[in-house]
Amino acid sequence: MPDPMAFHVLIAAAGRGLRVGGGKPKQYINIAGKPVLRHSIETFLRVPGCASVRVIIDAQDADLYHDAVCGLSLPEPVHGGNDRNSSVFNGIKSFLNLNHEDIILVHDAARPCLLVSDVLKLLVALRYHRAATLAAPVNASLRRAEAEEMAGQSVARDALWAVQTPQGFCYGDLLEAHRAALSTGIYTDDTQLVSALGIPVKLVEGSERNLKITRPEDIDLAERILGGSPLFLTGMGFDVHGFSSAKPGPVTLCGVEVPCARALEGHSDADVGLHALTDAILGAIGAGDIGRHFPPTDPAFAGMDSAVFLRHALEQLHKDGGALVNIDLTLICELPKITPYADAMRARLAALTGLKPQRINVKATTTEKLGFTGRGEGIAAQAVVSVSMPMDAHE
Repeated sequence: MPDPMAFHVLIAAAGRGLRVGGGKPKQYINIAGKPVLRHSIETFLRVPGCASVRVIIDAQDADLYHDAVCGLSLPEPVHGGNDRNSSVFNGIKSFLNLNHEDIILVHDAARPCLLVSDVLKLLVALRYHRAATLAAPVNASLRRAEAEEMAGQSVARDALWAVQTPQGFCYGDLLEAHRAALSTGIYTDDTQLVSALGIPVKLVEGSERNLKITRPEDIDLAERILGGSPLFLTGMGFDVHGFSSAKPGPVTLCGVEVPCARALEGHSDADVGLHALTDAILGAIGAGDIGRHFPPTDPAFAGMDSAVFLRHALEQLHKDGGALVNIDLTLICELPKITPYADAMRARLAALTGLKPQRINVKATTTEKLGFTGRGEGIAAQAVVSVSMPMDAHE
């Protein structure tokens, strides 16, 4: 599969549908611990090439929206209109710097079970077609309904597809289609508008799990899909710093200052504990090591608080929908004494990671006077972490 091109996303979330229950619009109901809307946003943010995600909301849902996207870096939402067409048109017009050929995907917020792999397939199709949409072949037998919901004429299902979202277009085509629709009427989706201009739309087979939430039972089905068993991964990190021959202590270990006759040498603050932990998290998700993200040759990182490195590793974990499960960290040294400060280190790691202290273990050992740590020349640290990831995070 070739590398995907850059693209922008517009999510239609201005509807006020309350039929599924919960007393709030369905896009803000929690499924598998997150609002319906957030699931789609996080999926798009995991796709390489995603340049921006913009959401169309009802103005009266501003508080619900901001709660749903808390912690995500997104542009300000666009306020919707009186119907879906006008709402999406408002969203299209909010992109001020796009060229005609730039790719824009339009997605319904009520489809939270979208796969990264399906978005990638859609983007590949858009390399060769001006418009494309995810869709699923119709498998059920079809009948037209007559009066009083009696079965009428059978309908051949050959070549019938159920259209899904996202749908992808060249920005200029979509803008022109919506302008034309102002005088031609209401359509149920954007492919109809673009087809009305004579632009063919490529059907890209998507997953059947990409359901649209319309009824209460759809909530239960989406919960089963999104709340499935996570994938658990393990990462290990190891780091070493030697004692300075000239600089006096203290040393900083796991974010806590510990009295020591000599400081540790290092480009940053030389926190050997946080460095090992950062590497363990990056290792668990296959994201390289601390040196790749923060080269020791870069003067910008001189003397830097190693908490910055740890937060960056956690951001890499979270953007894939992952979560840190536990930490087991061992400090290896003859001096200083670690045990009196271990609880403070656990508390600091809890504050930095959001884990409960009982999920964090900090311990110390010596090498029985053997090796460089046994000779009191420095401190080593080893960290082992477990992380949970959605099963489809890298599909």
